[in-house]
Amino acid sequence: MAVNSPLPVAADLKPVAGIELGYAEAGIKKPNRKDVLVMKLAEGATVAGVFTKNRFCAAPVQVSKANLEAVKGGGKAIRALVVNTGNANAGTGEPGLQNAQATCAEVARLLGLDAQQVLPFSTGVILEPLPVQKIVAGLPAAIANLKADNWFNAAEAIMTTDTQPKAASLTTTIGGHTVTMTGISKGAGMIKPNMATMLGYLAFDAKVAQPVLDELVKYAADRSFNSITIDGDTSTNDSFILVATGAGSLVVDSTDSADYAALRDAVTGISRHLAQQIIRDGEGATKFITITVEQGRDIEECRKIAYAIAHSPLVKTAFFASDPNLGRILAAIGYAGVDDLDTAKLDLYLDDVLVAKAGGRNPDYKEEDGQRVMKKAEILVRVVLARGEADATVWTCDLSHDYVSINADYRS
Repeated sequence: MAVNSPLPVAADLKPVAGIELGYAEAGIKKPNRKDVLVMKLAEGATVAGVFTKNRFCAAPVQVSKANLEAVKGGGKAIRALVVNTGNANAGTGEPGLQNAQATCAEVARLLGLDAQQVLPFSTGVILEPLPVQKIVAGLPAAIANLKADNWFNAAEAIMTTDTQPKAASLTTTIGGHTVTMTGISKGAGMIKPNMATMLGYLAFDAKVAQPVLDELVKYAADRSFNSITIDGDTSTNDSFILVATGAGSLVVDSTDSADYAALRDAVTGISRHLAQQIIRDGEGATKFITITVEQGRDIEECRKIAYAIAHSPLVKTAFFASDPNLGRILAAIGYAGVDDLDTAKLDLYLDDVLVAKAGGRNPDYKEEDGQRVMKKAEILVRVVLARGEADATVWTCDLSHDYVSINADYRS
């Protein structure tokens, strides 16, 4: 069960003008589950994305990146997205690319588009051939139930080891214009930037110029999906997509405007919420942990230290056990790769408990105070470097017995 993350309510997920969603049960891995999703975009929509940095990136990632680049080169706009779960179509070589392209071609045929106007996405087991015939067979049903208010079903259709769907909506006013945005995400394990075994889709009804949206998706991703980690493994299929449908009255064509800043902050906020839902639903997770590194020389060193703590199996298992073996955190800070770090200036907090002061154990620290914090479902780790003004925050979870069981049994 996800940590302090209630199930989204279908009625609370607001339709976004200019996008419709439809799903099907194609039996890709298991029968009687939603496993194909189609998203149809209105004319005038702009689309931008960021993807995994894994060199073994999946076939659908390669095709999606190429199709987005084609738009920038003067090609036709993206008008549809197709997602399958149950198979990652990764590590599949040339046949995998052909299957991803065949999926796009069939979506395009059914919707009256060009294949290059379709972005494909897959998630599931790596190194297994994509059952493209099952996906193609399921597409007519997915397209037949295209609806603007299908966001909850869409969130269910992209799940793998997730224990619950992940979705969020927001309505805000920017420059006197009402803007509605709704997003979904999936992911529970194999999570590490850049990006994670996650899929994220966020649509809003503003009209945004392509260069502006390209900048916005990177900004939002860095402060949300690229600031989470569950197990330190970078997947092959990670994708985060922004869709500006253009169906509303807000127009943003420059990153220098106040309207852009307001839109950027709203998109980043809802993206962060979707990303944190992934951590709260981490495989076997029992605790949601925020790691903040403050007063660093630059953001890069703050992130290095935060991720060293967040990736450490020793730290994560200590949190699972509620064992205040907090020297493990200091050790992780020490090997983070900040070679000139002056540890004699460093303070370490667990919530409001000062554990280490000036690089050593706080004389007033009591282990029962540390254990009190570690027994909580939500924990804040603060590292104060006292060497600058930069800061960074990363979200992670503990590492439990169930994580091992889930991943040992994943293909069964």
